[in-house]
Amino acid sequence: MKNFFVFLLVCMIAEPAYVQNARRARDYGIPFSGKTGTLNAITDVAGVEVGMVTLIEGDGTANSATAPVRTGVTAILPRGKTFGPVFAAQFSLNGNGEMTGYHWIKESGFLETPILITNTHSVGIVRDATLAWQLKNKYFSPVFKEYWFAYPLVAETYDGLLNDINGFHVKEKHVLQALDNAKGGRVTEGSVGGGTGMVCLGFKGGSGTSSRMVTIDGETYTIGIFVQANFGGRQQLTIRGINVGSLLSDTLPIKIASLNNPVFPEMGSIIVILATDAPLLPQQINRLLQRVPLGVNKTGGIGGNSSGDIFAGFSTANKNAFDRNRKTTLAMLSNDQMDGLFDATINATEEAILNVLFAGETMSGIHGNTVPALPKEKVIRLLKEKGVIK
Repeated sequence: MKNFFVFLLVCMIAEPAYVQNARRARDYGIPFSGKTGTLNAITDVAGVEVGMVTLIEGDGTANSATAPVRTGVTAILPRGKTFGPVFAAQFSLNGNGEMTGYHWIKESGFLETPILITNTHSVGIVRDATLAWQLKNKYFSPVFKEYWFAYPLVAETYDGLLNDINGFHVKEKHVLQALDNAKGGRVTEGSVGGGTGMVCLGFKGGSGTSSRMVTIDGETYTIGIFVQANFGGRQQLTIRGINVGSLLSDTLPIKIASLNNPVFPEMGSIIVILATDAPLLPQQINRLLQRVPLGVNKTGGIGGNSSGDIFAGFSTANKNAFDRNRKTTLAMLSNDQMDGLFDATINATEEAILNVLFAGETMSGIHGNTVPALPKEKVIRLLKEKGVIK
């Protein structure tokens, strides 16, 4: 067993073989509303790059030589590795979590740093390492001569059910690698990056993505969503209007050391990152983020007390909006034109979360705790019986 985890190893995994070819929710015939982009991913928004480092090794208990590491870090760069602030906003449904740097986003309307997502107890090292990366790569605009400052946007969800979270296994080198290796194209889903050790709606959670295309006044725009899903109890799991979780309550229980309760309670968090190329001002991006919870709720999420449901979004339009010294001219959609973007945000959020679940594989971690994968074939059979899948 130990050799198996060594094989899956270690800190330099970009796309682990065991999730590389994972089928997505729609590949099983689940119908979704709206037209997707080419990749059905946040990287359908031109210029957006995603990088991940996945850390999987060890098998045992905390503070041992082989303490289980089931964690990682995800990096999202709005304009790739070229410094270029974007209009941005932040919205919190329930604040039992952390997202650093959002105060300046709310105050200024700009995101001036990459976005990083990791586990709860690694936020500090990830923030500091991001600053080091920005310095090395001159990813900043000086305020005066060589003087500059930045507040990296770093978000988290808790992976301590599977990961030796107090072993602080995410290091500076992992953050730098995630940022350096970020690229456009296909985004791997499931137990990867910051989502490696997460649990969602009673089954294996993690990282997921989706996108939608919206045509407004003859122009086509993209909404891209990335989620780190670690929220909800199994009894809440809903797929396309069917409360599947209630039909799976006695199936594949989560196994937690010293806990004999197959119905594990609602807990955890979800981070959602929204990207778009639609020309929107910060308050309009905030309006999109306020629709994200509607997509979360379609999968069963309720923003429970212990859940940090925190969202950030940005627009890559208005490329020259950020200028310290000159007046700029901006383009924006009217508020009356935004309904299609609202709908796209809700639908892409829902699908990204379900992509997490369908990509998930059973994982064991600290103290032998085990979180099962969604029983995909049984779920598909139930959805066919309910008429969701024809």
